Amino acid sequence: MFAPRIRPVKTWKGYLWDTWELPPDQRRLLFKVDAFVLTFASIGYFLKNLDQTNVNNAFLSGMQEDLNMYGNELVTSTSIWTVGYVIGQIPSNLLLTRVSPRWVIPSLEVGWGIATICTASVQSYQALYALRFLVGLFESGFYPGIHYMLGSWYTPREIGKRAMIFWLAGSIGSLFSGFLQAAAYTNLNGVHGHAGWRWLFIIDGIITLPLAVAGYLFFPNLPQGGKKTWWTTEEEHLLSVKRMQAIGRAGKEPWTRAKIFRILRSWHTYLLPLLYIVWNNGSPQPAMGYWLKSFNAKNPPVPGVSYSVSDINTLPLPTTGIFIGMAIVWGWASDGPFRGARWPFIQAGAIITLIFSIVLLKMPLYDNINGRTIVYWLANIGGGAGPLILSWINEICSADTEKRALLVAAANDLAYVVQAVAPNFVWQTVDFPAARKGYTWSIVLQVLLVLVTSTIQLLLWRDRRNARKAAAEDSEASHVDSATERSERAGKVAHTEETRPVE
Repeated sequence: MFAPRIRPVKTWKGYLWDTWELPPDQRRLLFKVDAFVLTFASIGYFLKNLDQTNVNNAFLSGMQEDLNMYGNELVTSTSIWTVGYVIGQIPSNLLLTRVSPRWVIPSLEVGWGIATICTASVQSYQALYALRFLVGLFESGFYPGIHYMLGSWYTPREIGKRAMIFWLAGSIGSLFSGFLQAAAYTNLNGVHGHAGWRWLFIIDGIITLPLAVAGYLFFPNLPQGGKKTWWTTEEEHLLSVKRMQAIGRAGKEPWTRAKIFRILRSWHTYLLPLLYIVWNNGSPQPAMGYWLKSFNAKNPPVPGVSYSVSDINTLPLPTTGIFIGMAIVWGWASDGPFRGARWPFIQAGAIITLIFSIVLLKMPLYDNINGRTIVYWLANIGGGAGPLILSWINEICSADTEKRALLVAAANDLAYVVQAVAPNFVWQTVDFPAARKGYTWSIVLQVLLVLVTSTIQLLLWRDRRNARKAAAEDSEASHVDSATERSERAGKVAHTEETRPVE
C-alpha cells in the first residue's frame, strides 16, 4: 500500500511546524509524542555519538599511555565495536515488532550506559575490547529502532523534519565530545585518583542512565500494537491508530513461509537498502584539515603561508554549520512544499555532491586558497538526504510492519559494513589532501545514487499503475456481478408473476 497524497500546507505557520494546522485533538496528541519520542530520541542519539567520539578523544588524552596502546589497538577496538554494532541491528529492530519499544530501547540505553561506565575502570586494552563489543551491541538497535518508531507514529507530512532533527542531534554530539574531553581533562584529571580520560566515560554513562530510566516511564507503545500508552487518553489512542490506518501503516503479522517468500521476492528488499548504502558511502570524507596542515610541511607548498593547530581545528567548522542549516531546510521542505516527497532531495543531493566532488578532484590544491576554502565549506550541502531515505523506506513499506522494521535496520546495518571497509581502500590517510581515489569513488557513487533513485521511482510508478488497474478490474467485475445478480433477481420476479394463478 502506498502513502496517500499529503494535503498542502495552507499557512506560513504550517511551514514552520505542521501541528499548527492540525485539528486540536491531533495537535495535543503530537505535542505529547514530540515531547516524549522526539526529545528522548534526540538526546539519546546525542549521547550515543558522544560515546563513539569519546574513545578517540580519550586515546589522545592519556588512554594510549595508560593501557599501553602503542600498536594497532585503537583500530582493533573500533573494529570490535563495529562487529557488535553490525550483529545487533536487525534482531533488535525485529524485536520491536513483538515487544513494546518502551522496554526495548531504554534497556539498550541501560546496557550501553553501564558498559560505558565500566570502560572507565579498564586496566588493559583486552578489557577495553570486551567492553567496546558490548557497547556496540547495545547501541546497535537505537538508530534504526528510532526510525522505525518515527514511522509508526508520524505521517509523511510530519516524519521528514523529525527524522532530520533526530539525525542532526548525533552530529551535534560528535562536535560536543571534544569540548567535554577538554573540560574533563582540565577540571577532573586526578580527582579521586582517576585520569581525565576515565572521567570522560564516567560522565557519559552517568548522563545516559537517567535518560534510560525516563524512557521506561515515558516512551510510548506502538499505535499498531493495540496497547494504550499511559499518557494518552483513550480518544488519543484511537486517534493515533486511525492516523496510521489512514496512511496504510499495518500492524504486526505472524512470520509464515509465505510472508518470508513475499519479502524475498520484493524489489523493496534489495533496492531500498542499496539506496541508503550508496548515499551513506558517497559523501566526500572531511579533507580540509589535512589540506590546512599540508601548508606546514618541511617544504611548504606556498612559502609564507601556514596555519596553527587552532586554525586547523576551527577553520573547517563552517562546513558542519552550513551542512546542518541546509539539512534542516531539506527536512522542512520535503514535508511541506513538496508534500512528503523524498526523491527530489535525494536526486538534488546526488547532483550537488557530484559537482563538488568533481571540483575538488580537478581544482589545483594551492593556486586559489580562498576559493578552495569556500569549496570545502560548501562541499557537504548535498549530504542531508539520509533521514529522508529512511523515512521513504518507512512509507514505501507501510503495508508490512515486519518488512519495514527489517529494511530500515538492514539499510543502516549494511551501510555501516561498507563504511567500515571501503575507506581503507579509497580514503587512505596517505592520499590526503588530494584524495584522488576518494573523490573518484564519490563521483561514481553519486551517479549510482541517481540511477538507483530513478529505478525506485520507476518501479513505484509501475506498482501504482498495476494497483490502479487491478482496482479498476475489481470494480468492473463487481459491477458486472451486481448487474447479473439484479438481472437474475428480476427474472425470478417475472417468472413468479407469470406462474401466479389468476384469481
